[in-house]
Amino acid sequence: MIELTIESIRVSLMNYQRVVILRDKSSDRYLPIWIGAAEADAIAVQLQEVAVARPLTHDLLRSVIDTLGAHVNHVIVNDLSNDTFYARIVLDVNGSSMEIDSRPSDAIALAVRVKVPIYADESVLDKAGVMLDKDGETVTSGDRTVKVNPEEIERMSAFKDFIESLDLDDFDKRKS
Repeated sequence: MIELTIESIRVSLMNYQRVVILRDKSSDRYLPIWIGAAEADAIAVQLQEVAVARPLTHDLLRSVIDTLGAHVNHVIVNDLSNDTFYARIVLDVNGSSMEIDSRPSDAIALAVRVKVPIYADESVLDKAGVMLDKDGETVTSGDRTVKVNPEEIERMSAFKDFIESLDLDDFDKRKS
C-alpha cells in the first residue's frame, strides 16, 4: 500500500468533469481519478472547512459509522479494471477489521472527514499512476513515457507564468 495525499481537485474545461489528483507521499507520482461533481464538491467543502447548514451524505455516513461504534481506519483504492477504479473503506469494529466496497470518490470524501490515510495498491499506481519529470518535459504512465511537445510547453508557458504570479493568500476567503 502506498499512502497518498490529495493534491487537488480540478475541472476539465473540455467537458466540465471533475478529477481528483492524488499524490504519492514519497514521490512525484500522481493518480488522477475522474469523479462526479457532487463528490468533488463534498471533498472540496471538507478540505476548505466550509460550514454547511445540514449534513452532507458523507457526514451522514460518518455519523452512522460512529453511532454503530465502528471507527474508520483507512481507505484504499485497491483495483482498476476496465477503466473503473475500486476502493475499500477499512473499519475497526469491536476489535476486528471489516472492509466495505466503495467508489473511490466516496471513500476519499469520508477519509477527509474522519482524517484517516488514503492508500492505493501498488498495482493501481502501476496501471494508472503518472510521473512527471523534474522539467515537465516527459510524462510516464505505466510502461509508457511520452515526451511533451516543446511547442505545447511554450504555448502553456503564459498560463504557467500567470498562475505563478497569482497572490493566493486570501483566495479562499469569502466576501461578505
